Amino acid sequence: MASWLESLFSPVKCWVNSSQRLQNYGYILSNYMKGIEADEKETKDSLLEEFRTELLRNPEEIEKIIGYNFNNRCLLLQAFTHVSYHQGCMSYERLEYVGDSVLNLLITKEQFSMYPNLPPGLLTPLRAANVDTEKLARAAVQHNFHKYIRHGQPVLRKRIQTFIDVLPKHPLHSHGLINAPKVLADVVESTLGAVFIDSNCSIDTTGKVANVLLKPIITPDMLQAHPVKKLYEICQKNKLRVRLVDLWRREGTYEVFINNQLRGTGKCREKKEIALNRAANNAYNELVRTIGLKEITASE
Repeated sequence: MASWLESLFSPVKCWVNSSQRLQNYGYILSNYMKGIEADEKETKDSLLEEFRTELLRNPEEIEKIIGYNFNNRCLLLQAFTHVSYHQGCMSYERLEYVGDSVLNLLITKEQFSMYPNLPPGLLTPLRAANVDTEKLARAAVQHNFHKYIRHGQPVLRKRIQTFIDVLPKHPLHSHGLINAPKVLADVVESTLGAVFIDSNCSIDTTGKVANVLLKPIITPDMLQAHPVKKLYEICQKNKLRVRLVDLWRREGTYEVFINNQLRGTGKCREKKEIALNRAANNAYNELVRTIGLKEITASE
């Protein structure tokens, strides 16, 4: 009788024992995973802290570069703080918003006075060339702003260095051929926004800082037409058919066919627009070089 009952309940006993063992394994695994996560978090925090410390510089150095001493240096610190620096930090986003508006007003004001005979159709692209991402990113590099940015994304350093490395190929402006890191342009705008707020919204004071940062200013004779616009204009003048082939999603490239002949290819996996610009620019240069077509200028 006892053996019969024992055989009847033995599967239950085995199940209970197995369940207890699984529970014990669960505790062990859980504690093990918590240990791994803690180690990963500690390593990540250590790397981020090292990165932040490395990029932190004295505010006096920035004040010397821009020629302005802050009454409230917290604004200057905020102007160089990327949103990735740490959770809940006061980033430069609000100051960038202010600086963007002030900069457009300053450039508009200056160009209106300097070029009284230029129509809006030429003033608009001239202003755009002086305040676009690439122009401002160049200004940031020229004044070493990239060395002062506080952030928690090591990948930004690589992007900035890649940008710096290609600048010698385009001394003034690439007109849409270079992938400029937006963070560099943002910091220039946030710095101007910080100066504007700190100076009690003085346009004149902010204008002096902008003049320091943005030199050399692009003038009408330096302005070049956009690569895609140049390509279409030269083809229209010479009655050539243009066909763009979008391969960006698959290969990060664009192809340009002129009268069904491949004349230009452009590649940029980061930004579709730049891949198109490079393809158009290559096709344009190919037409000028091989067919001898007259080049297009910005004033045409």
